Amino acid sequence: MKITIIGTGYVGLVTGACLAELGNDVLCLDLDANKVAILNNGGIPIHEPGLDVIVASNRANGRLKFTTDIEQSVAHGDIQFIAVGTPPDEDGSADLQYVLAAAKNIGKYMHGFKVVIDKSTVPVGTAEKVSKTIASELQQRKLDTASFSVISNPEFLKEGAAVEDFMRPDRIVIGSDNDALGLKAKAVMKQLYAPFNRNRERTYWMDVRSAEFTKYAANAMLATRISFMNELANLADRVGVDIEAVRHGIGSDPRIGHSFLYAGCGYGGSCFPKDVQALERTAREYDQDLLILRAVESVNDHQKQVLGKKVVARFGADLTGLHFALWGLAFKPNTDDMRAASSRVLLQELVSRGATIAVHDPVAMDEARRVLALDFAATPDQLAQIHYVKHPMDALDNADALLIVTEWKAYRSPEFSQLKAKLKNPIIFDGRNLFDPIDMADAGIEYHGIGRSVLTQVE
Repeated sequence: MKITIIGTGYVGLVTGACLAELGNDVLCLDLDANKVAILNNGGIPIHEPGLDVIVASNRANGRLKFTTDIEQSVAHGDIQFIAVGTPPDEDGSADLQYVLAAAKNIGKYMHGFKVVIDKSTVPVGTAEKVSKTIASELQQRKLDTASFSVISNPEFLKEGAAVEDFMRPDRIVIGSDNDALGLKAKAVMKQLYAPFNRNRERTYWMDVRSAEFTKYAANAMLATRISFMNELANLADRVGVDIEAVRHGIGSDPRIGHSFLYAGCGYGGSCFPKDVQALERTAREYDQDLLILRAVESVNDHQKQVLGKKVVARFGADLTGLHFALWGLAFKPNTDDMRAASSRVLLQELVSRGATIAVHDPVAMDEARRVLALDFAATPDQLAQIHYVKHPMDALDNADALLIVTEWKAYRSPEFSQLKAKLKNPIIFDGRNLFDPIDMADAGIEYHGIGRSVLTQVE
Protein backbone atom coordinates (compact mmCIF):
# COMPACT_ATOMS: atom_id res chain seq x y z
CA MET A 1 0.00 0.00 0.00
CA LYS A 2 1.16 3.57 -0.68
CA ILE A 3 1.37 5.52 2.58
CA THR A 4 2.35 9.08 3.43
CA ILE A 5 3.41 10.01 6.95
CA ILE A 6 3.17 13.73 7.69
CA GLY A 7 5.68 14.48 10.43
CA THR A 8 8.85 12.55 11.26
CA GLY A 9 8.81 13.08 14.99
CA TYR A 10 8.60 10.29 17.49
CA VAL A 11 5.21 8.92 16.39
CA GLY A 12 5.58 9.60 12.69
CA LEU A 13 9.01 8.07 12.27
CA VAL A 14 8.15 4.92 14.22
CA THR A 15 4.86 4.52 12.34
CA GLY A 16 6.47 5.04 8.94
CA ALA A 17 9.40 2.71 9.58
CA CYS A 18 7.21 -0.06 10.99
CA LEU A 19 4.69 0.12 8.15
CA ALA A 20 7.56 -0.02 5.66
CA GLU A 21 8.88 -3.07 7.51
CA LEU A 22 5.54 -4.75 6.70
CA GLY A 23 6.11 -4.22 2.98
CA ASN A 24 4.31 -0.94 2.39
CA ASP A 25 5.66 1.89 0.22
CA VAL A 26 6.11 4.75 2.70
CA LEU A 27 7.03 8.38 2.11
CA CYS A 28 7.65 10.53 5.19
CA LEU A 29 7.19 14.29 4.96
CA ASP A 30 8.78 16.84 7.26
CA LEU A 31 9.21 20.57 6.73
CA ASP A 32 12.43 20.53 8.75
CA ALA A 33 15.02 20.23 5.98
CA ASN A 34 17.80 19.48 8.47
CA LYS A 35 15.89 16.55 9.94
CA VAL A 36 15.11 15.14 6.49
CA ALA A 37 18.77 15.48 5.51
CA ILE A 38 19.78 13.54 8.63
CA LEU A 39 17.32 10.75 7.77
CA ASN A 40 18.34 10.62 4.12
CA ASN A 41 21.98 10.39 5.18
CA GLY A 42 21.31 7.41 7.42
CA GLY A 43 20.98 9.21 10.74
CA ILE A 44 18.22 9.07 13.34
CA PRO A 45 17.14 12.33 15.06
CA ILE A 46 15.71 10.55 18.13
CA HIS A 47 16.88 7.71 20.36
CA GLU A 48 14.54 4.73 20.22
CA PRO A 49 15.85 1.15 20.60
CA GLY A 50 15.66 -0.82 17.34
CA LEU A 51 14.41 2.07 15.23
CA ASP A 52 17.76 2.72 13.54
CA VAL A 53 17.87 -0.85 12.24
CA ILE A 54 14.47 -0.87 10.55
CA VAL A 55 14.91 2.65 9.18
CA ALA A 56 18.25 1.70 7.62
CA SER A 57 17.03 -1.58 6.13
CA ASN A 58 13.88 -0.09 4.64
CA ARG A 59 15.70 2.93 3.27
CA ALA A 60 18.12 0.51 1.59
CA ASN A 61 15.36 -1.52 -0.05
CA GLY A 62 13.48 1.58 -1.18
CA ARG A 63 10.33 1.11 0.90
CA LEU A 64 11.02 4.13 3.14
CA LYS A 65 11.78 7.60 1.78
CA PHE A 66 11.93 11.10 3.26
CA THR A 67 11.05 14.44 1.66
CA THR A 68 10.24 18.09 2.30
CA ASP A 69 8.07 18.27 -0.84
CA ILE A 70 4.44 18.65 0.27
CA GLU A 71 2.88 18.16 -3.17
CA GLN A 72 4.92 14.99 -3.71
CA SER A 73 3.86 13.61 -0.33
CA VAL A 74 0.15 14.19 -0.98
CA ALA A 75 0.39 12.61 -4.42
CA HIS A 76 2.22 9.56 -3.05
CA GLY A 77 -0.10 8.11 -0.45
CA ASP A 78 -3.62 6.83 -0.81
CA ILE A 79 -3.37 6.79 2.98
CA GLN A 80 -2.27 10.03 4.63
CA PHE A 81 -1.20 9.77 8.28
CA ILE A 82 -1.14 13.08 10.15
CA ALA A 83 1.50 12.59 12.86
CA VAL A 84 2.56 16.13 13.70
CA GLY A 85 3.01 17.67 17.13
CA THR A 86 0.12 18.93 19.24
CA PRO A 87 1.95 20.96 21.91
CA PRO A 88 0.01 22.46 24.81
CA ASP A 89 -1.30 25.97 24.24
CA GLU A 90 -1.12 28.64 26.93
CA ASP A 91 -4.46 27.53 28.36
CA GLY A 92 -3.47 23.85 28.40
CA SER A 93 -5.46 22.91 25.30
CA ALA A 94 -3.84 21.02 22.44
CA ASP A 95 -2.46 23.33 19.76
CA LEU A 96 -3.92 22.05 16.48
CA GLN A 97 -2.19 24.48 14.11
CA TYR A 98 0.13 21.81 12.69
CA VAL A 99 -2.67 19.24 12.33
CA LEU A 100 -4.88 21.69 10.47
CA ALA A 101 -1.96 22.92 8.34
CA ALA A 102 -1.38 19.30 7.27
CA ALA A 103 -5.09 18.94 6.48
CA LYS A 104 -5.03 22.13 4.42
CA ASN A 105 -2.10 20.86 2.36
CA ILE A 106 -3.87 17.56 1.72
CA GLY A 107 -6.91 19.42 0.42
CA LYS A 108 -4.75 21.76 -1.62
CA TYR A 109 -2.91 19.04 -3.56
CA MET A 110 -4.96 15.82 -3.42
CA HIS A 111 -6.45 14.00 -6.38
CA GLY A 112 -8.56 10.88 -6.05
CA PHE A 113 -9.83 9.21 -2.88
CA LYS A 114 -7.71 9.62 0.25
CA VAL A 115 -7.96 8.06 3.68
CA VAL A 116 -6.77 10.72 6.11
CA ILE A 117 -5.71 9.34 9.49
CA ASP A 118 -5.31 11.41 12.63
CA LYS A 119 -2.39 9.66 14.37
CA SER A 120 -1.48 12.66 16.48
CA THR A 121 -3.05 12.85 19.93
CA VAL A 122 -5.92 15.26 19.40
CA PRO A 123 -9.00 16.35 21.40
CA VAL A 124 -12.53 15.25 20.66
CA GLY A 125 -13.88 16.92 17.53
CA THR A 126 -10.54 17.29 15.74
CA ALA A 127 -11.49 14.89 12.92
CA GLU A 128 -14.44 17.14 12.11
CA LYS A 129 -12.12 20.16 11.94
CA VAL A 130 -9.71 18.24 9.71
CA SER A 131 -12.59 17.20 7.44
CA LYS A 132 -13.89 20.78 7.16
CA THR A 133 -10.41 22.09 6.39
CA ILE A 134 -9.86 19.58 3.58
CA ALA A 135 -13.35 20.14 2.19
CA SER A 136 -12.83 23.91 2.16
CA GLU A 137 -9.66 23.54 0.09
CA LEU A 138 -11.39 21.18 -2.35
CA GLN A 139 -14.28 23.62 -2.74
CA GLN A 140 -11.87 26.39 -3.64
CA ARG A 141 -10.39 24.08 -6.28
CA LYS A 142 -13.94 23.20 -7.46
CA LEU A 143 -13.25 19.50 -6.90
CA ASP A 144 -15.43 16.73 -5.50
CA THR A 145 -15.49 17.17 -1.72
CA ALA A 146 -16.76 13.61 -1.24
CA SER A 147 -13.37 12.12 -2.07
CA PHE A 148 -11.88 11.48 1.34
CA SER A 149 -12.67 10.14 4.80
CA VAL A 150 -11.04 11.09 8.08
CA ILE A 151 -10.15 8.28 10.48
CA SER A 152 -9.02 8.49 14.11
CA ASN A 153 -6.27 5.97 14.85
CA PRO A 154 -4.51 7.06 18.07
CA GLU A 155 -1.09 5.71 18.95
CA PHE A 156 -0.30 3.78 22.11
CA LEU A 157 3.49 3.70 21.94
CA LYS A 158 5.76 3.78 24.97
CA GLU A 159 8.99 5.66 24.47
CA GLY A 160 11.81 3.19 24.81
CA ALA A 161 9.65 0.32 23.53
CA ALA A 162 7.87 1.95 20.60
CA VAL A 163 9.00 -0.42 17.85
CA GLU A 164 7.93 -3.46 19.88
CA ASP A 165 4.64 -1.78 20.77
CA PHE A 166 3.88 -1.01 17.14
CA MET A 167 4.84 -4.41 15.77
CA ARG A 168 3.13 -6.34 18.59
CA PRO A 169 0.19 -4.14 19.62
CA ASP A 170 -2.12 -5.14 22.45
CA ARG A 171 -4.88 -3.13 20.76
CA ILE A 172 -5.52 -1.06 17.65
CA VAL A 173 -8.17 1.61 18.09
CA ILE A 174 -9.86 2.92 14.95
CA GLY A 175 -12.67 5.45 14.80
CA SER A 176 -14.55 5.79 11.54
CA ASP A 177 -17.83 7.07 10.15
CA ASN A 178 -20.56 4.68 9.03
CA ASP A 179 -21.46 6.49 5.80
CA ALA A 180 -20.37 5.21 2.39
CA LEU A 181 -17.00 6.97 2.50
CA GLY A 182 -16.41 5.84 6.06
CA LEU A 183 -17.08 2.23 5.14
CA LYS A 184 -14.72 2.56 2.18
CA ALA A 185 -12.02 3.91 4.50
CA LYS A 186 -12.73 1.15 7.01
CA ALA A 187 -12.01 -1.46 4.33
CA VAL A 188 -8.66 0.23 3.65
CA MET A 189 -7.81 0.19 7.34
CA LYS A 190 -8.68 -3.49 7.63
CA GLN A 191 -6.26 -4.24 4.82
CA LEU A 192 -3.56 -2.02 6.32
CA TYR A 193 -3.69 -3.65 9.75
CA ALA A 194 -4.43 -7.21 8.60
CA PRO A 195 -0.87 -8.40 9.44
CA PHE A 196 -1.44 -7.54 13.10
CA ASN A 197 -4.68 -9.50 13.35
CA ARG A 198 -3.60 -12.89 11.99
CA ASN A 199 -3.19 -14.46 15.43
CA ARG A 200 -6.24 -12.78 16.96
CA GLU A 201 -8.35 -9.71 16.36
CA ARG A 202 -6.68 -6.71 17.99
CA THR A 203 -8.73 -3.96 16.37
CA TYR A 204 -11.38 -2.09 18.30
CA TRP A 205 -13.78 -0.27 15.99
CA MET A 206 -15.74 2.71 17.25
CA ASP A 207 -16.98 6.12 16.21
CA VAL A 208 -14.43 8.84 15.56
CA ARG A 209 -15.08 10.90 18.68
CA SER A 210 -14.84 7.88 20.96
CA ALA A 211 -11.49 6.94 19.42
CA GLU A 212 -10.15 10.45 20.02
CA PHE A 213 -11.36 10.30 23.61
CA THR A 214 -9.89 6.83 24.22
CA LYS A 215 -6.31 8.06 23.83
CA TYR A 216 -6.72 10.80 26.41
CA ALA A 217 -8.59 8.50 28.78
CA ALA A 218 -5.80 5.91 28.62
CA ASN A 219 -3.01 8.37 29.40
CA ALA A 220 -5.08 10.05 32.10
CA MET A 221 -5.66 6.69 33.81
CA LEU A 222 -1.94 5.82 33.75
CA ALA A 223 -1.00 9.25 35.08
CA THR A 224 -3.59 8.83 37.82
CA ARG A 225 -2.08 5.53 38.97
CA ILE A 226 1.38 7.11 39.17
CA SER A 227 0.22 10.14 41.16
CA PHE A 228 -1.91 7.94 43.42
CA MET A 229 1.11 5.84 44.38
CA ASN A 230 3.31 8.91 44.79
CA GLU A 231 0.85 10.47 47.20
CA LEU A 232 0.68 7.25 49.20
CA ALA A 233 4.49 7.05 49.17
CA ASN A 234 4.78 10.48 50.75
CA LEU A 235 2.45 9.35 53.52
CA ALA A 236 4.39 6.09 53.84
CA ASP A 237 7.53 8.10 54.60
CA ARG A 238 5.73 9.76 57.50
CA VAL A 239 4.25 6.63 59.07
CA GLY A 240 7.16 4.27 58.55
CA VAL A 241 5.74 2.12 55.75
CA ASP A 242 7.59 0.49 52.85
CA ILE A 243 5.67 1.52 49.73
CA GLU A 244 7.33 -1.29 47.76
CA ALA A 245 5.72 -3.87 50.04
CA VAL A 246 2.41 -2.05 49.61
CA ARG A 247 2.83 -2.06 45.82
CA HIS A 248 3.25 -5.82 45.78
CA GLY A 249 0.34 -6.26 48.14
CA ILE A 250 -2.17 -4.27 46.14
CA GLY A 251 -0.74 -5.18 42.72
CA SER A 252 -1.43 -8.85 43.36
CA ASP A 253 -5.13 -8.04 43.17
CA PRO A 254 -6.05 -8.80 39.52
CA ARG A 255 -8.51 -5.91 39.57
CA ILE A 256 -5.56 -3.57 40.19
CA GLY A 257 -2.48 -5.21 38.63
CA HIS A 258 1.16 -4.21 39.01
CA SER A 259 1.66 -1.78 36.11
CA PHE A 260 2.26 1.92 36.75
CA LEU A 261 2.25 1.53 40.54
CA TYR A 262 5.89 2.52 41.08
CA ALA A 263 6.44 5.44 43.41
CA GLY A 264 9.07 7.93 42.30
CA CYS A 265 9.92 11.56 41.70
CA GLY A 266 7.16 12.29 39.19
CA TYR A 267 6.27 11.54 35.59
CA GLY A 268 7.35 13.59 32.58
CA GLY A 269 7.65 13.21 28.83
CA SER A 270 5.59 14.55 25.98
CA CYS A 271 2.35 12.64 26.62
CA PHE A 272 1.10 12.45 30.19
CA PRO A 273 1.56 16.13 31.19
CA LYS A 274 0.03 17.63 28.06
CA ASP A 275 -2.72 15.02 27.67
CA VAL A 276 -3.94 15.47 31.24
CA GLN A 277 -4.00 19.23 30.69
CA ALA A 278 -5.77 18.89 27.34
CA LEU A 279 -8.46 16.64 28.78
CA GLU A 280 -9.01 19.09 31.63
CA ARG A 281 -9.32 21.90 29.08
CA THR A 282 -11.86 19.95 27.05
CA ALA A 283 -13.90 19.37 30.21
CA ARG A 284 -13.95 23.09 30.99
CA GLU A 285 -15.25 23.83 27.51
CA TYR A 286 -18.24 21.67 28.39
CA ASP A 287 -18.66 23.13 31.89
CA GLN A 288 -17.23 20.06 33.57
CA ASP A 289 -14.58 20.04 36.28
CA LEU A 290 -12.37 16.95 36.32
CA LEU A 291 -11.42 17.07 39.99
CA ILE A 292 -9.38 13.87 39.94
CA LEU A 293 -7.24 14.98 37.01
CA ARG A 294 -6.62 18.36 38.57
CA ALA A 295 -5.33 16.52 41.62
CA VAL A 296 -3.22 14.19 39.46
CA GLU A 297 -1.47 17.14 37.88
CA SER A 298 -1.01 18.92 41.21
CA VAL A 299 0.44 15.80 42.88
CA ASN A 300 2.88 15.32 40.01
CA ASP A 301 4.07 18.92 40.14
CA HIS A 302 4.69 18.48 43.87
CA GLN A 303 6.38 15.10 43.40
CA LYS A 304 9.06 16.57 41.17
CA GLN A 305 10.12 18.69 44.15
CA VAL A 306 10.26 15.83 46.67
CA LEU A 307 13.85 14.79 45.99
CA GLY A 308 15.07 18.36 46.33
CA LYS A 309 13.17 18.74 49.59
CA LYS A 310 14.80 15.58 50.94
CA VAL A 311 18.22 17.02 50.10
CA VAL A 312 17.37 20.31 51.84
CA ALA A 313 16.03 18.46 54.89
CA ARG A 314 19.34 16.59 55.13
CA PHE A 315 21.86 19.34 54.27
CA GLY A 316 20.03 22.59 54.97
CA ALA A 317 18.57 25.32 52.78
CA ASP A 318 21.94 26.79 51.76
CA LEU A 319 23.77 24.27 49.57
CA THR A 320 26.67 26.57 48.74
CA GLY A 321 29.91 24.61 48.67
CA LEU A 322 28.15 21.25 48.37
CA HIS A 323 28.65 19.02 45.35
CA PHE A 324 26.26 16.28 44.24
CA ALA A 325 26.26 13.44 41.73
CA LEU A 326 23.12 12.94 39.67
CA TRP A 327 22.35 9.79 37.69
CA GLY A 328 19.68 10.04 35.01
CA LEU A 329 18.49 13.07 33.05
CA ALA A 330 15.88 11.73 30.59
CA PHE A 331 12.30 11.54 31.81
CA LYS A 332 12.43 7.73 31.57
CA PRO A 333 14.92 5.02 30.53
CA ASN A 334 15.67 4.07 26.90
CA THR A 335 15.04 7.55 25.54
CA ASP A 336 16.84 10.88 25.28
CA ASP A 337 13.58 12.79 25.77
CA MET A 338 13.99 15.61 28.30
CA ARG A 339 10.48 17.04 27.99
CA ALA A 340 9.01 17.69 31.46
CA ALA A 341 11.80 15.57 32.97
CA SER A 342 12.01 15.53 36.77
CA SER A 343 15.76 16.12 36.54
CA ARG A 344 15.15 19.63 35.24
CA VAL A 345 13.13 20.62 38.31
CA LEU A 346 15.70 19.08 40.65
CA LEU A 347 18.64 20.79 38.95
CA GLN A 348 16.91 24.16 39.15
CA GLU A 349 16.40 23.64 42.88
CA LEU A 350 19.96 22.54 43.64
CA VAL A 351 21.64 25.15 41.46
CA SER A 352 19.51 27.99 42.84
CA ARG A 353 20.65 27.01 46.36
CA GLY A 354 24.32 27.18 45.36
CA ALA A 355 25.22 23.52 44.78
CA THR A 356 27.31 22.12 41.96
CA ILE A 357 26.25 18.89 40.28
CA ALA A 358 28.04 16.28 38.18
CA VAL A 359 25.44 14.63 35.92
CA HIS A 360 25.33 11.47 33.81
CA ASP A 361 22.82 9.84 31.49
CA PRO A 362 23.52 6.94 29.08
CA VAL A 363 21.95 8.63 26.04
CA ALA A 364 20.45 12.03 26.95
CA MET A 365 23.61 14.08 27.51
CA ASP A 366 23.48 16.03 24.26
CA GLU A 367 19.76 16.71 24.57
CA ALA A 368 20.27 17.70 28.21
CA ARG A 369 22.92 20.25 27.23
CA ARG A 370 20.49 21.78 24.73
CA VAL A 371 17.49 21.82 27.07
CA LEU A 372 19.32 22.99 30.17
CA ALA A 373 20.90 25.83 28.22
CA LEU A 374 17.34 27.03 27.59
CA ASP A 375 16.27 26.46 31.19
CA PHE A 376 19.19 28.55 32.49
CA ALA A 377 19.26 31.07 29.65
CA ALA A 378 18.52 33.92 32.05
CA THR A 379 21.21 32.76 34.51
CA PRO A 380 24.15 31.40 32.48
CA ASP A 381 26.42 31.60 35.53
CA GLN A 382 24.19 29.01 37.21
CA LEU A 383 24.44 26.73 34.17
CA ALA A 384 28.19 26.56 34.84
CA GLN A 385 27.40 24.78 38.13
CA ILE A 386 26.34 21.68 36.12
CA HIS A 387 29.11 19.40 34.88
CA TYR A 388 28.71 16.48 32.48
CA VAL A 389 30.69 13.27 32.94
CA LYS A 390 31.11 10.28 30.61
CA HIS A 391 30.84 7.51 33.20
CA PRO A 392 28.37 7.27 36.09
CA MET A 393 31.09 6.40 38.61
CA ASP A 394 33.05 9.52 37.60
CA ALA A 395 30.15 11.65 38.82
CA LEU A 396 30.68 10.34 42.35
CA ASP A 397 34.15 11.80 42.85
CA ASN A 398 34.13 13.97 45.98
CA ALA A 399 30.32 14.24 45.89
CA ASP A 400 28.42 14.88 49.10
CA ALA A 401 25.63 12.51 47.97
CA LEU A 402 24.30 10.62 44.96
CA LEU A 403 20.87 11.48 43.54
CA ILE A 404 19.11 9.02 41.21
CA VAL A 405 16.40 10.41 38.93
CA THR A 406 16.05 7.96 36.01
CA GLU A 407 15.85 4.20 36.48
CA TRP A 408 18.32 3.14 33.79
CA LYS A 409 19.36 -0.52 34.02
CA ALA A 410 22.99 0.59 34.06
CA TYR A 411 22.39 2.15 37.48
CA ARG A 412 20.74 -0.85 39.12
CA SER A 413 23.78 -2.88 40.17
CA PRO A 414 26.74 -0.62 40.99
CA GLU A 415 29.72 -1.81 42.98
CA PHE A 416 28.59 -0.38 46.28
CA SER A 417 31.99 -0.57 47.94
CA GLN A 418 33.46 1.52 45.11
CA LEU A 419 30.46 3.85 45.20
CA LYS A 420 30.90 4.36 48.93
CA ALA A 421 34.63 4.98 48.58
CA LYS A 422 34.15 7.66 45.92
CA LEU A 423 31.46 9.65 47.73
CA LYS A 424 32.53 12.19 50.32
CA ASN A 425 29.49 11.11 52.33
CA PRO A 426 27.93 7.65 51.78
CA ILE A 427 24.44 9.04 51.09
CA ILE A 428 21.98 8.13 48.32
CA PHE A 429 18.75 9.93 47.46
CA ASP A 430 16.96 7.39 45.29
CA GLY A 431 14.14 8.98 43.29
CA ARG A 432 13.20 5.67 41.66
CA ASN A 433 13.60 3.20 44.55
CA LEU A 434 16.24 1.15 42.75
CA PHE A 435 17.81 -0.17 45.93
CA ASP A 436 16.58 -1.89 49.07
CA PRO A 437 16.93 0.22 52.24
CA ILE A 438 17.96 -2.78 54.34
CA ASP A 439 20.75 -3.66 51.89
CA MET A 440 21.89 -0.03 51.97
CA ALA A 441 21.97 -0.04 55.77
CA ASP A 442 24.03 -3.23 55.73
CA ALA A 443 26.45 -1.57 53.29
CA GLY A 444 26.84 1.45 55.56
CA ILE A 445 25.05 3.79 53.16
CA GLU A 446 22.55 6.40 54.34
CA TYR A 447 19.55 5.85 52.08
CA HIS A 448 16.62 8.12 51.26
CA GLY A 449 14.06 6.56 48.93
CA ILE A 450 10.50 7.52 48.04
CA GLY A 451 8.12 6.01 50.58
CA ARG A 452 10.73 3.60 51.91
CA SER A 453 11.45 4.89 55.40
CA VAL A 454 10.51 1.54 56.91
CA LEU A 455 13.74 1.64 58.94
CA THR A 456 12.90 5.03 60.38
CA GLN A 457 11.48 4.94 63.86
CA VAL A 458 7.86 6.04 63.93
CA GLU A 459 7.33 8.92 66.35
